[in-house]
Amino acid sequence: MPDLLPRPAGVVFDCDGLLVDTEPCWTVAETAVFAVRGLPYGPAEKADFIGKSVAATVALMAERFAEPGNEDGIRVELLGSIADAISAQAEPMPGAIELVGVLAERIPVAVASNSPRVVLDLALARAGLTGAFGVVVAADEVTHPKPAPDLYLRACELLGVDASTSLAFEDTGTGAAAAAAAGLHVVGVPSPEAHPFPADGVFASLADPALLAWASSL
Repeated sequence: MPDLLPRPAGVVFDCDGLLVDTEPCWTVAETAVFAVRGLPYGPAEKADFIGKSVAATVALMAERFAEPGNEDGIRVELLGSIADAISAQAEPMPGAIELVGVLAERIPVAVASNSPRVVLDLALARAGLTGAFGVVVAADEVTHPKPAPDLYLRACELLGVDASTSLAFEDTGTGAAAAAAAGLHVVGVPSPEAHPFPADGVFASLADPALLAWASSL
């Protein structure tokens, strides 16, 4: 295992696109919201929205749709669509359940997600990860979501660990920036849209044998 991954006091995971394969679900949901307005949603639009909180996504949609004042309506549309998509198709990412299980036996583990609580709980349940973490923090439970450091600072506080000696797992540049701003070391498992990736170590998947070997050695 590279020296870039020290023995951490705690580990904090992102959720969407890292632990649970919800990015296709978000694409389905966002496409549906665009389609109602007769607008296309392709790779360029996806790149603009990936990693954003729901609040930031809704604000950008209201701007794109020229619908100032309709943020609440757009939010209801989006959350309804994403809940349906996650319930129907979300699955755990390769290696996620095994890696989390090994780490949870050895050190404190948490989730810090840019999704609101209702969506986060649904994703973790769909992936079979409910109850796997000592701490779970959602975007609507802090003042500022990612890329601000609030989510990671709150997760470390609740775990009772020092952020500077803890490790974050992220798949987006937005999340990596949040973790780094909070003082955590960052391990990247980048989504296709997130290259180059600012992290202390980068892996193609949570199923990388080196990651499991590292976790097992703690």
